[in-house]
Amino acid sequence: MSDAFLSAISERRYLIPFRSQLLPSIFTDTLVIGSGVAGLRAALAAAEHGEAIVAAKDELDLSNTAWAQGGIAATIAADDSADAHAADTLEAGAGLCAGQAVRALVEEGPREVERLIELGMRFDREPGGALSLTREGGHGRRRIVHSDGDATGRELARTLIAACRATPRVRLFDRCFVLDLITAGSAPRGKDRVLGAVTYHARHGLQLIWARATIVASGGMGQLWRETTNSRIATGDGIAMAWRAGAEVADLEFEQFHPTALYVAGAGRSLISEAVRGEGAFLVDRAGRRFMVGRHPLAELAPRDVVSRGIVEHLASTQEPNVFLDARHLGADGFRTRFPGLHRLLAGFGIDPATVLIPVMPAAHYTIGGVSTDADGRTSVPGLFACGETAANGLHGANRLASNSLLEGLVFGRRAGDAAATSGGEARGDIRVVSDIRPSDKGELDLVDVRSSLRSAMWRNVGIVRAGNRLADALDMIQFWGRYSLDKIFDAPSGWEIQNMLSCATLATVAALAREESRGTHVRSDFPAQRPEFALRRIYGAALAAPRTVAVAPAHAVTTAPAEIGA
Repeated sequence: MSDAFLSAISERRYLIPFRSQLLPSIFTDTLVIGSGVAGLRAALAAAEHGEAIVAAKDELDLSNTAWAQGGIAATIAADDSADAHAADTLEAGAGLCAGQAVRALVEEGPREVERLIELGMRFDREPGGALSLTREGGHGRRRIVHSDGDATGRELARTLIAACRATPRVRLFDRCFVLDLITAGSAPRGKDRVLGAVTYHARHGLQLIWARATIVASGGMGQLWRETTNSRIATGDGIAMAWRAGAEVADLEFEQFHPTALYVAGAGRSLISEAVRGEGAFLVDRAGRRFMVGRHPLAELAPRDVVSRGIVEHLASTQEPNVFLDARHLGADGFRTRFPGLHRLLAGFGIDPATVLIPVMPAAHYTIGGVSTDADGRTSVPGLFACGETAANGLHGANRLASNSLLEGLVFGRRAGDAAATSGGEARGDIRVVSDIRPSDKGELDLVDVRSSLRSAMWRNVGIVRAGNRLADALDMIQFWGRYSLDKIFDAPSGWEIQNMLSCATLATVAALAREESRGTHVRSDFPAQRPEFALRRIYGAALAAPRTVAVAPAHAVTTAPAEIGA
């Protein structure tokens, strides 16, 4: 990739030209960008100290949170412990987990589940009233709480949205596309305090939201890959806008691919929950062979990176398009009762899991990296915080443990909300901010073609198994599309999303090319072994060619006793 392109992509500060004094202004104490679990939990926490606005890109419940099937991992059972949960998290993270973040998750998680029960969230329970627990990949114990079998995310989103609506100091703005974070321009990029954001609404047009503190919680960038379980809004907007404002990003070489997305030609890649394997379903090939046995002691319940790689390698050897989940042992009533949503989904494709195998293949699922933060969501930029899938605090290391993401949103959303609301900033509307972007005289490309080509190139070259030459070629492709897209001024979300996706694709591919080893979700065929000298996190600022490295703090023993929740 040319130095000129790296310079151009790094220097673009705003996506559109504007003058702050000419736009309508709204003021709040804390601005939260994103309406998933992390954003909504952050808003509730921030509202304990002042007013908060939640800006949702689309409908309030259109998020990866609402699509989550599996559940929430927490140490609830009498035979479980925070130590055990931490150990499983560290094992999945392949040596890159930050100890402070892991301890915060496992120690504070049970209280967050208790808080959800207080807010009225319905969890599935055993006949005697105890919370029903299941097991998922990478977990040594049954510790996953769930709602309506496979609709935990939907019930969680409903609960948190209702709680926000019932909180007078929280305002919810739906269909409010946030383009960029506002800075005064009075300090070097990365040192200039974030003062809020410039937004676009189809009815109200461009508006400025000024805030004492701003939290980015807009999810990940799963739409960068052709095969994905993510909702259509997961285009990396928050990561890209934070990076344009000077925030450091980290760990973007680590994208988690879920092993089991429904594979039906011509249809979207709907998630088949990890909990199906937790209930005993096997992965088999067309001949009925269990190919994960012998690859890992946990077989189908190995960490997701292991299972995804096992599927890809098996497909390469058999030249088959997909593998299968065998859940026939659950029977018609068992599958329908435990996974009612999945049962309806499969029925729509004429698949009866009681009698036939379920066709599956891996798909992009969760962005492990993101905006670099500490355990309270603080970024490298004053006034800017991040949490949830947008953030990278080191919790997941090189691979996220199943069902830790919803818990992450709860624990670190609350932490970020508290920290942001008490950070002592000012909601300044008296500062003159000018974005002066000259129209481009270069040729134009069709945005639909760019989006489709980018997603295909990322899937083929920056996917589950990577190689240095293919990563370099992917950067050349991104540079070409970026040359004719990143210089343009668009007036609708479709164009802004493409610019954000190109920026995130650049960040992810540069990071993947630099990590010359295989670790967690990042697998290099030209560097197949894990290398001790790469047991470091890479933090990228505006100068992509010069990241700084951070040694991972060790995870000390966690001694929290098992929690008794919802008894």
